Amino acid sequence: MNSEKLKAKKKARNEGRPGYKKTKVGWIPEEWECRKILDVTQYVDYRGKTPAKSDKGIFLITAKNIQEGYIDYEISKEFIPEELYEKVMARGKPNIGDVLITTEAPLGNVAQIDKERVALAQRIIKYRAKDGILSNNFFKYYLLSPVFQRLLNLDATGSTVKGIKGSRLHRLPATLPPLPEQKKIAEILSAWDRAIEQVGKLIDAKERLKKGLMQQLLTGRMRFPEFGKPVQRKDELPVGWRELQLKDIAAISFSGVDKKSRPGQKRVRLCNYMDVYNNNYITADMDFMWATATDAEIEKYTLEVGDIMITKDSETPDDIGVPSVVAEKLDNVVCGYHLALIKPNLEKINPIFLAKQIKHERVANQFSRLANGATRFGLTTSSVKCVRLWLPKIEEQTRIAAVLSTCDREIELLKKKQEKLKEQKKGLMQKLLTGEIRVKAKERDS
Repeated sequence: MNSEKLKAKKKARNEGRPGYKKTKVGWIPEEWECRKILDVTQYVDYRGKTPAKSDKGIFLITAKNIQEGYIDYEISKEFIPEELYEKVMARGKPNIGDVLITTEAPLGNVAQIDKERVALAQRIIKYRAKDGILSNNFFKYYLLSPVFQRLLNLDATGSTVKGIKGSRLHRLPATLPPLPEQKKIAEILSAWDRAIEQVGKLIDAKERLKKGLMQQLLTGRMRFPEFGKPVQRKDELPVGWRELQLKDIAAISFSGVDKKSRPGQKRVRLCNYMDVYNNNYITADMDFMWATATDAEIEKYTLEVGDIMITKDSETPDDIGVPSVVAEKLDNVVCGYHLALIKPNLEKINPIFLAKQIKHERVANQFSRLANGATRFGLTTSSVKCVRLWLPKIEEQTRIAAVLSTCDREIELLKKKQEKLKEQKKGLMQKLLTGEIRVKAKERDS
């Protein structure tokens, strides 16, 4: 089904259905109300002068901290002096449960206050539901819903950075089921959030385990008994390991195949920078873009199982040398521009082990130091060839690679599970918040 038909189907979900009425947000149950946000909330717009910052004090929640449904206190850490709190929050102090929405850069991220005594920065509006009319928890989910986000984006202004003034935002419509039903809807969606959060905690735990194993296994501080004794220091080369340059174990080349399509060249699928940057493994089910290449480029840069690509250019040195391994047979896929193609000698090196070594801080730091540039950084072929690595015998490499790739698979399965839960929740939100699915709620719940 194409996107236009899908939109039409969604738009008409409740149209003409007995017991439903047409409103500014679409068709909703007759007993639901549709009112302006300003009529059902108290709000504070924190637009204005940026408050003075300090190294410690009261945590300042900025637009960066507000994610899709929660506040991320790690992504940005800013503070205001304790003595300025009353002045900075003179318009209105936040309470636990208050709903926040970002008005620009980014637009439309929503969360709820979950800590006492925090400050709020610019580009944030705080809403507090009016008693007996609206539930804060329900209102958070309504603002996150596809229905409201569509209305928000339609009313926003700006070409490069979209934003909305508070005066326009407050006048957007909100759907209001009876209060007990609001609370029941919020309760159901909160259960999905808890499930998503639990899977997220499992992912974090697996990531920490993998990081610890990489630190130990790739330095020889943890070894399988049949291969030798572990070392005590991370800068001590284990017995049976060798320090070699990358050129000793692999052929290295820089691709010049860009995303353009040129007459007279052959069509190819292009593995580009972001395909590598965002994935540990390159697989056949990935959505590669189409481009063209010459016969010589196809012969030189066609990807084979075991090939490794690394990012060779970036705005920051830390993004240089990010690896990805070709894990499956690919059809007509070539390595793209801004990438280095590493073809390992499979008699000397296990590709997955090599990719993990490249990701280890000892090698990653070498790439950061070797990257040249002022505003944009890049590697040269000679600098990539001279990167030094610690390598055990191929049998030990393979055992280490098996352990770390198992970790990767477990993490990937959990991420897919989390994404599926998010998609299911999104679909459920659409149905619950338009009244397509009704829930029973007892009056005493209010």
